[in-house]
Amino acid sequence: MSLTTYEPSLADEVQETEAEVRTSLPVRDGVEIGPRRRIRSARLDDRYALFGAAAGALAIATLLFGWIAPLSGVVGFIVVAFLAFIAIYALLVSTTGDGREVADRVMTVVLASTGVILFGALTFVVVFTLLRGFPALVHVNFFFQDMEFAGPLDGLDVGGVAHAIVGTLIQIGIALAISIPLGIVTALFLNEVGGRFARFVRTIVDAMTALPSIVAGLFIYSAVILVFTHQRSGFAAALAISVMMLPIIVRASDVVLRLVAGHLREASYALGASRWRTVWHVVLPTARSGLVTAVILGTARGIGETSPVLLTSGVTNVMNSNPFEGPMISLPLQVFDFVRSPEPNIVARGFGTAAVLLLLVLALFAIARFIGGRGAGNLSPRQQRAARNASERDAERMDAAAARRAASAQPLEEPQ
Repeated sequence: MSLTTYEPSLADEVQETEAEVRTSLPVRDGVEIGPRRRIRSARLDDRYALFGAAAGALAIATLLFGWIAPLSGVVGFIVVAFLAFIAIYALLVSTTGDGREVADRVMTVVLASTGVILFGALTFVVVFTLLRGFPALVHVNFFFQDMEFAGPLDGLDVGGVAHAIVGTLIQIGIALAISIPLGIVTALFLNEVGGRFARFVRTIVDAMTALPSIVAGLFIYSAVILVFTHQRSGFAAALAISVMMLPIIVRASDVVLRLVAGHLREASYALGASRWRTVWHVVLPTARSGLVTAVILGTARGIGETSPVLLTSGVTNVMNSNPFEGPMISLPLQVFDFVRSPEPNIVARGFGTAAVLLLLVLALFAIARFIGGRGAGNLSPRQQRAARNASERDAERMDAAAARRAASAQPLEEPQ
């Protein structure tokens, strides 16, 4: 029995040619590379214009408030100095640039100043609250005791806000358990189903976004407390908070789901997936980080509400972990109750409670961000390493397969 030699076909020759062709990088030897330009840095004349405008604005404000005009007040001084700074800066930039550059520089300064003002206001609120509440925060009992045995004249080493912390966590937990499923499902209905009724629902949601909090408290008080429970409770307060949180979550989730690219849905449908399978495996994972942001916005709206909680939960100085029985106070309501007192220790407890509320909100936001993770396509360093290792393994496997095909394509020698 004779063995015939293997003659490679045209397809095999094309495959071998394609295997030999590799993507080659251009040779950069001998190519002169200039210095890297820093496009985000300011030019020297821009820096001189900023410093000169700032010095001139301070001089003009000082002259107006000190010698020329009968003006006074720190706020007025800052406003006059800022307006003078903008005018002088525009004049200095116009000496070296055209009108388009002047408008660009002035708007850049205005936007940067707005960011600085907002950040400064937020920093002032946080620092002021922490400093005023520091005498109460340094006592450990402030976090683990309630006000059952603490009087208005007792020191800060007696009593605490543990009952308010527990009440806030229970109320916001119930409100989130109600608002998150309803809000996200409603947003999915508005985006994935649509129709005339969807337009009506979107209009109602937009109207509820501007609903005063006292109206939500009165609604729960008249519809739940007076009709069913006949007593204030933490559950009633959670319902009132849910009324405030729900339109925020729906509106923000609606905007986020609109940003999901349509070709992702079309690709899923082309593979034979149903609508709700596409929503579960494509739309929701893609919009996960945005949906977490929507939940954060709703939580920020609900956790600081005072007036609906005042009408629905009541005020108490003792620990109550049952949301369906008896009054249950929260941290915002406890702050409101503390700061009304003329006693310095009680006022310090009020600012300490506000600081605890800030820290609690920060902790909840950190947990939500950790759960939400990164946006679609944004990989963490660990995920990037895993993807790189997987790509290397795939390349090695394909090279090994190409080597086996090349070995099997070798002609067989006839026996002697």
